[in-house]
Order: sequence, then structure tokens, then C-alpha cells
Amino acid sequence: MLARSLHAQPSSAIFATAPSTPASARTRSNADAMLYLASVIIGFIGLSYAAVPLYKIICTDTGLDGTAKNLSGAKFDPATMKPVAGARPIRIRFNASLSDSMKWKFTPQTKEITLVPGETALAFYTAENPTSEDIVGISTYSVVPGRAAQYFNKIQCFCFEEQKLAAGEEVDMPVFFYIDPEFACDPHMKDVREITLHYTFFRSKYQ
Repeated sequence: MLARSLHAQPSSAIFATAPSTPASARTRSNADAMLYLASVIIGFIGLSYAAVPLYKIICTDTGLDGTAKNLSGAKFDPATMKPVAGARPIRIRFNASLSDSMKWKFTPQTKEITLVPGETALAFYTAENPTSEDIVGISTYSVVPGRAAQYFNKIQCFCFEEQKLAAGEEVDMPVFFYIDPEFACDPHMKDVREITLHYTFFRSKYQ
């Protein structure tokens, strides 16, 4: 009988191992991942900055989210700025607040005004910087109840604009406004007898 010897196969031949990835390829892959992550982060930061002016434009034009409409630069129709005869009077109240980081004093000089739709009115807030440093602030505002914001037309105000107060400075800030005459004809407004205009001042992020 012809004997055949069996030779053991090397373990490297039985269990093949995957070729290792060169160090240069791994470095390039990691760099690509980091660049992608950085571009995503930068994109989100850009969107967050763009959201501020977009929010301002949308809210002030539409009265969205309880934000009163700002009519600065618009052509006013004299017919919409005349008191509506026989209309029910509306009490306008003024509130103020500050963010935790804002060191100003900020209060409504005018506590409340009673008017009718179409009647213009002027109110004042007072801001004071009692600190020893100059501070730049910026304000936002809202109207309560929110459904009345679409009729709250501000002709002049200090919102969404940076306001710089020197150390120890105090200023009066005017708000010139009127309630649109259509308020008197809207059945959804029949139970609204009081409207509150609220301003909040924040310390500017760009100071």
C-alpha cells in the first residue's frame, strides 16, 4: 500500500487575516470626518444667527407669537388713525422685566392708558444703568392676549435695536402706537377689554 504522508498546513494559510489599513489612510479618514463635523456645526451656528432677524421680520409683520406689528417706515392711512366713534374703550397696560444678566433698572413710566381703536397714544419706559461700566442692551416685547397682537400697531419703539447706556446714565424710551380700527369689528375681540404690552431687556451678546 502506497503510503502518503500528510503535511500539516501552516495556521496562517488556514486562517487568513484581513490586510491592515495603512496609517495614512486612517489619518485621512479621520480628517474627513472632522471636516464634516466642523461644517455641520458651523452650519447650525449660521442658522441660529439668521433665525434672530427672521424671527424679528416674521413676528413684527404678522403679529405672530404675541408680537405686536411694527409699522416703522410704512405709509399710514389717515383713515386708520382716527378714533372709532362709539367703540368700546380698551385699557392698555405696560410691563417691564430684565434678564438675569442685565444690570439695568427698567420700568414703565406710563402704567396704563385707556383708548379706543384708531386712537394714537404715547407711552414711556425708563432705563437706568446704575453700574460703573457702559452696558449695551436689546429688548424684545410681546402682547397679551396674543390674539390681539395683530391689531397692536407700533409706530415707533425701541425694540430689537441695541441701546447703549453709559455708566450712571438714565434715559426715557418712547412707544408710539395705536390699536387698528378693525379691532372693533372682530367678533373674536369682543371679550378683550385689556391689553398688556410687555418689554424685556437683555444684555447684548456682542458687547
